[in-house]
Amino acid sequence: MRLIIFGPPGSGKGTYSAKLKEKLGIEKISTGDIFRAEVKKQSDLGKKVENYLKQGLLVPDEIVIEVVKNIIDKIKDNFILDGFPRTVKQAEWLLNYTKIDAVIKINVHDEILIEKISARRICSNPNCDGNYNIAFIDKVIDGIHYYLPPLLPKEDMKCDKCGSPLIQRDDDKPEVVKKRLEIYHQQTKPVEEFLRKSGVKFIEIWMNKEPEKIANEIIEKLKELKV
Repeated sequence: MRLIIFGPPGSGKGTYSAKLKEKLGIEKISTGDIFRAEVKKQSDLGKKVENYLKQGLLVPDEIVIEVVKNIIDKIKDNFILDGFPRTVKQAEWLLNYTKIDAVIKINVHDEILIEKISARRICSNPNCDGNYNIAFIDKVIDGIHYYLPPLLPKEDMKCDKCGSPLIQRDDDKPEVVKKRLEIYHQQTKPVEEFLRKSGVKFIEIWMNKEPEKIANEIIEKLKELKV
């Protein structure tokens, strides 16, 4: 099984792909996670991509493709790509390099994304993956009812896992989020058109409820496609 999870920044791709990894036994390939880890280590790769991430810009195609190629070469099969491809050039390379069974497209309004992403808080300990969200969203937009409860730490602004203070990522600040969404609409949405024209199967789902429910809906839709 070779999948892509596709959607704007903050649409839950990382959360859903992590749950699909557990439920389906597939590997999660997240370029964002990889780059952020390399930045923390201040590796050669991390130094190359750090400024792009801080400014909410796309990392150059050549760098991203090389990273993904190396991982696919090791895994071969049973993976879900999170955050790749983000440009048509990346998508062209991917379809030439391997077969993709389905794309999972996450739909969500920009207004919800800005509110949700701006409320995300992560652990300040570079060796901890604590991840929280202080927003409680319960509203209807264009007939879609969003019910997204917060994910709060037990102690205010302290990580449950290690007790370190929680912080906001630079690329989660509202002004950067808006820029990231602009870039997504301008550069990444054409990727969807390219993938559809190439005949890749799509399933679509709204990011409007708890992650567990959405993950289960995705699995049901994949079964319907007989992926």
